[in-house]
Amino acid sequence: MSKTLIEDALAILRDKYVFPDKAEEAATVIEASLAAGEYEGLTEERLGERVTEQLFAVCADKHLRLRIRHVDLQEAGETAADADAVWKEQQRLNNYGIMRTERLAGNVGYIKLNGVTSPGNGGRAIAAAMELVANTDALIFDLTVNRGGDPDGVQMWNSYLFGDSETHLNSIYDSATKHTRDFWTLAYLPGSRYVDKPVYVLTSGFTFSAGEEFAYNLQALKRATLIGETTRGGAHPTDRFPVSKTVEITVPVARSINPVTGTNWEGVGVVPDIALPAEEAFGHAYTLALKHVAETSTAPTVLEEARSALEK
Repeated sequence: MSKTLIEDALAILRDKYVFPDKAEEAATVIEASLAAGEYEGLTEERLGERVTEQLFAVCADKHLRLRIRHVDLQEAGETAADADAVWKEQQRLNNYGIMRTERLAGNVGYIKLNGVTSPGNGGRAIAAAMELVANTDALIFDLTVNRGGDPDGVQMWNSYLFGDSETHLNSIYDSATKHTRDFWTLAYLPGSRYVDKPVYVLTSGFTFSAGEEFAYNLQALKRATLIGETTRGGAHPTDRFPVSKTVEITVPVARSINPVTGTNWEGVGVVPDIALPAEEAFGHAYTLALKHVAETSTAPTVLEEARSALEK
C-alpha cells in the first residue's frame, strides 16, 4: 500500500511542483528510502510525517506536505468538485474566516480574521465586515491565527484600503501555464472603502500563507503598520491532490512576486514594523490607534471615549 501511495504522490510532485528541479531532487531521495524499506510498518499518519520531513529537508517549503485528508474530504470523495464543495461548506460554517468585527471604544475598528475566503464564496461577508467599520477613525486587523486562504480574497480585502484601481498589490507566477497574473486593487467594491485612515495589522509566528500576503502587500505599499511577530514564511499558492481516499499531497503550484520588493516572504516570513510578542500586539496597536483618534478627532463623545480608553 505504502509503495503505491508513495509512487502516486511522487508522480504528482514531479508534475505539479512550481520548482521542477527541486521536485526531482526530493523525489529521488524519497525513492531511495522506499527502496531501502524505510517506510515499512508505518501508519499512514507517520508515513506522511516522514515524507513531509524529507520534502522539507530538500525544498524547505512549508506548503509541501503529505498528510491525512480532512475527515470531511474522506467522506465526500476524491474529485476536485468534491473537495470544492467541502471547502465551501467549511468556509460557510466558519463565517468565511471573520471571527469578530466591532467598533472598539474610541471609534477604533477591529476585525479578527482567521482565514481568507474567496470573493465568489464569501465576498458578501467581506463587504459586510468592512461596512461595519467604515466610519471608524482607525482600523486593526488581527491576523495572529490566520492560516491562509485565497489570493483573490486577499485582493478584495486589500482593495478596501485604497481609493482606486491603480495599485499593484501582488503577482503570481503559475508553473502550469507559465503565466504571471497581476493582482491590482479592484475598481468596484460593494460598500465603502477605508482610505486616509491608519491601519494596523497584528501578526504572529502562526500567521501563514494568504494571511502573510495580506500583511506583506500592505507593508510593502506602506499602507499599514505591522505589529507582532515574524510570520511563518509560506509564499507559494498551493493545491491539494488526493493520493488515496485518506491521504493527500499539498503541492505549491505557483509563486508570489511582490511588485515593490521583487521577491516574497517564502522561508523568511513577514517581519513586522514593530516587533512584539503576539500577545502584546493588540494592546500596542490599540494604544497607537487611540492616540491617533485623540489627536485628530473633533467629535466630543469620541474624544472622551478615546481618552478614557487610553487611561485604562
